[in-house]
Amino acid sequence: MTFDPDRVRTVTFDSYSTLVDVDATAAALAEHAEIDDPAPISQTWRERSMQYTLVANHLEEYETFYEINRDALAYALAAHGIDLPAEEREAILEVYHELEVFDDVRESVERLHEADYDTYVLSNGDPAMLESMVDHAGIDDLLVDTISADELETFKPDPDLYRHAAGRTGTPIGEIAHVSALWFDVQGSIHAGMQGVWLDRKGNPWEPFGAEPDLITEGLGELANRLDC
Repeated sequence: MTFDPDRVRTVTFDSYSTLVDVDATAAALAEHAEIDDPAPISQTWRERSMQYTLVANHLEEYETFYEINRDALAYALAAHGIDLPAEEREAILEVYHELEVFDDVRESVERLHEADYDTYVLSNGDPAMLESMVDHAGIDDLLVDTISADELETFKPDPDLYRHAAGRTGTPIGEIAHVSALWFDVQGSIHAGMQGVWLDRKGNPWEPFGAEPDLITEGLGELANRLDC
């Protein structure tokens, strides 16, 4: 499908890897675990976190995203042979409340806001995580609201979550563009009836499995350009 800007009334954004950089967890790992190369641990942590959300959906074993990240961190440390006390693991986990914000976020979301698009965050993050993320990103004044997977106790790419978001925004689902750096999130939004925008910040190839994105951009500014902001 080709992106149709004329149909868009509302834009929803994923949070982690889209608005804020989860790779910043490597710095917290380096500080508390005292290791020279934290990147592999950070990658394992993120991968396990995503896997746990998908498994939780199928098994109907819901935990908040913060709890899932706690479990995933414990696994990542153990898998790389690092033993840390619980208080050190919690200190690392708290980095999720102050992840580095991508440079294009404030300006691009402001452009959409000033062009009268309703803007929301639609995220797996639980409400406390989203509150701190929005505050840290400095975009609270630009968003109508945040929509958390915790409201349904199910994670992306469950189509019910995107339909729930459409209901929360009061926008017909076909008039929503969902922006995410996560391929399965983009596909989930498309499957539910939104236009899916893949934010390819790292220049990765698109997945050969499943639907193609309606739009691929390297940054949020490109999306604002397509929406004539």
